[in-house]
Amino acid sequence: MNKKLYIMLHSSATADMAKAELTLELLGKKAVGIGDHSTEDFYKNAEEALVMLVDAHDRIDILERYYK
Repeated sequence: MNKKLYIMLHSSATADMAKAELTLELLGKKAVGIGDHSTEDFYKNAEEALVMLVDAHDRIDILERYYK
């Protein structure tokens, strides 16, 4: 794999991981804006953040395992 492509893909996955971690932190510790949303929205946001975190970890793992 081309080095620049590897760096771009790895950076994208790392950014997604940071977004997911921040979302889970905000939902779990700060509960920002919870009063404006239903609990269903809260659960959906938490699930989406977890899926994003798992996906980012998987992408990084594959890149480092097969292309580093």
